[in-house]
Amino acid sequence: MLHVEQVVELNDLDAANEMLSAVYGQMRLNGGIKHPHVWMASQVNGQVRFDELHGRIGLEVTVDPMHNYVFGHTSTGMVYYGSGGEDRFWMPGEAFLSAPPDSPFVGAIRDPRLSTVTLTQPVIDEVADGARFTGFRPLSPQAARTWWSTCVHLRDEVLPQFGDSPLVMANATRLLVSTTLAAFPNTTLDMSTSADRRDAHPRSLRRAVAFIEDNAATDVSAADIARAARVSIRALQLAFRRHLNTTPMAYLRAVRLSCAHDDLKAGKGSVTETAARWGYARPSVFAAQYRATYGVTPSQTLRSH
Repeated sequence: MLHVEQVVELNDLDAANEMLSAVYGQMRLNGGIKHPHVWMASQVNGQVRFDELHGRIGLEVTVDPMHNYVFGHTSTGMVYYGSGGEDRFWMPGEAFLSAPPDSPFVGAIRDPRLSTVTLTQPVIDEVADGARFTGFRPLSPQAARTWWSTCVHLRDEVLPQFGDSPLVMANATRLLVSTTLAAFPNTTLDMSTSADRRDAHPRSLRRAVAFIEDNAATDVSAADIARAARVSIRALQLAFRRHLNTTPMAYLRAVRLSCAHDDLKAGKGSVTETAARWGYARPSVFAAQYRATYGVTPSQTLRSH
């Protein structure tokens, strides 16, 4: 899993335009202030990219389709996007989706402190196969706040500390995608199809459960489980809800927690090491879920081995 960190500081408008083109897609500069000062920090992990941009800059550009979903949050300044005949101005404190991935657009920024999160379609498909975002504004202020706090946690805490831990990062990436799907309008809000309901039978569930239990130690997505069960992701989710009253990923977490319990009983590493091995970025979250399941703390189990 690729983990790249980069910080760039520029004082030239053409250089700033070139840098932004490399990140977001080919841009054509329409205008801007002279003598800008631009600072940009980037973190890339797999198919997720976090960027922070701020400084003294005014920039108007025409942008080719980015072919990815670029979500943003403004802290200061103004950000403008226009596509499909719609103008969208984003002010401090607002979260947004910039533009449809296959649509060219025009954009402008003025002295921003702007954070963006770029998601590819394949990483979205791992959580909700074929999902497409259909609106630019979050569903509610609370949804926006939850989405942004999740982004900050993953960018500032999880990625720097666990960027080399594939299982933790896979879990974190899917949390980010799931939170984004919960925050912004998208096609997963549609009801499941008759084919999905037909395929959500016990045989599909047994295939899914067997796959989860055989692969709990590896990077497993909902799409992987659905392929193993030979059904769609929606049919898989319906089967787990119908027969086990849970979700595929919640069942996977329960299996991993059981494996962590076995490791602690066998004394295979510290609590923090065990938590990270089974995909928990925060030992406190691991400890809370562990105690809720087993009635004791992880350290108590470890000491009793």
